[in-house]
Amino acid sequence: MKTVFDKDVRTELICRINTLDENSKSQWGKINIRQMLMHCSLWEKMTLGKSKLNRVFIGRIFGKLALKGILKNASPLTRNTPSSPELVIKQDITTPVILKKKEWIGLIEEYEHFSNFDFLHPFFGKMTREQIGYLAYKHSDHHLRQFNV
Repeated sequence: MKTVFDKDVRTELICRINTLDENSKSQWGKINIRQMLMHCSLWEKMTLGKSKLNRVFIGRIFGKLALKGILKNASPLTRNTPSSPELVIKQDITTPVILKKKEWIGLIEEYEHFSNFDFLHPFFGKMTREQIGYLAYKHSDHHLRQFNV
């Protein structure tokens, strides 16, 4: 399975991110390109330990089981996979796409020096470094697929 802790995988993600532009359209869901870029940057900040999100109650009950199902193989996340409410971007974003891409790419590059070993996902709970790497890839891949890249 692909992990963001592999340099070649990070390079692949960055190349895919760089193909996005102002005209990129979502293949599913209600999110636009700027909202997606902001969502992904917020997600990376959470994973890298730059922000913390509140645990959701249902995740305390089903989180570990759901994580096991998601990481059992290399298949992509399904369309319309739920997100933490704090990561749902509803407001209109006016920041140029090029700047939001640059921010996301910078965060992807930070996985080279990952040190957030106490990461607590709001739904899945405590995760190992290996699980974080796989899920971070799957999350980025999911949104890049959503925008057909």
